[in-house]
Amino acid sequence: MKILFFCPSKFDLNSQKNNSLGGVEALNLALSTILAKKGYKITLSTDCKNITKKKNLINLPISEIISKSKKYQFDYIISSNEPSVYKYYNNSKKIFWMHNTLALEKAVRKKKLFALLRSKITTIFVSKYLKNITSKLYFFNKRIVIPNFLLPEYTKKKINNHRNKNVIWSVQRKRGLKETIEMWIKYIYPNNKNAKFFIFAVEKDKSLKSIKFYNKYNIFFFGRVSKKKLNNIYNKSSITICLGYDETFCLNAIEANACGLPIITFGKTALNEIVKHNYNGFIVDNFKEMAITLNKYLNLDNDQLNRYAYNSFNYSKKYTLNKIVNYWIKLLK
Repeated sequence: MKILFFCPSKFDLNSQKNNSLGGVEALNLALSTILAKKGYKITLSTDCKNITKKKNLINLPISEIISKSKKYQFDYIISSNEPSVYKYYNNSKKIFWMHNTLALEKAVRKKKLFALLRSKITTIFVSKYLKNITSKLYFFNKRIVIPNFLLPEYTKKKINNHRNKNVIWSVQRKRGLKETIEMWIKYIYPNNKNAKFFIFAVEKDKSLKSIKFYNKYNIFFFGRVSKKKLNNIYNKSSITICLGYDETFCLNAIEANACGLPIITFGKTALNEIVKHNYNGFIVDNFKEMAITLNKYLNLDNDQLNRYAYNSFNYSKKYTLNKIVNYWIKLLK
């Protein structure tokens, strides 16, 4: 079976160690790689310059796929967020891997609507939440939920039993971060002077106060770091904050769980599907309740902390690539 993965972003088969590789790109790379290992003939088309080959996997530039479409034949085309490629391959079965929201207005503006309507498309949603909020007017042939999965570097056999009182923020979006910092300064730091708040994936906003000011409250900005470094810090920390205002899945949450970190969240959007309250995390209603829960959690003894760590670790196993790939194989059959 010949399958085309179409992901119009700048990366290639050698980008696994690239710190700037985004979630959608990393997921395409991982899924195409494991399917190739299982015997499928996979073509991954990206915004790259050179043709790269690895066993059953070939990486072709988008220009090659578009300009020489008569040269290639595929049984399936799996396209991430971009339906324009379908018109070049009328005889291929079409799968739209939908990672983000797509409002009708945006689909019209970006000239995606016609491509979505004219093709007989099976759409894969990464969460029930995303499926439910996507307009029925797209008239997709099939609407299926297959969740995202843990990348190989987050698949572990054991976790650390000795953790520091580190609280993690690793979501790129800043919504709620200012309020979280204010909560930390007012309610968390006064009761837990040894606790530290590590902020990854975002730089300090110019509207905020100086780094020196935040450091005295044990608040530290790290910006974007490698997956390896983030993984190592997860393993030594206690809990992560994912508010969940606009998450269609939240890869950060299952990565944190895989390292033994429970998640504290408002339980909005797709986080409501990932977090089981008082098991692999805590669902709270507001910042005041979050402060109360964090203070209680940071004062648990080591045995209690380890219980939540192992709960989180075990829960993450439902999102391993080896399990999720079976849903894809069933779909392709």
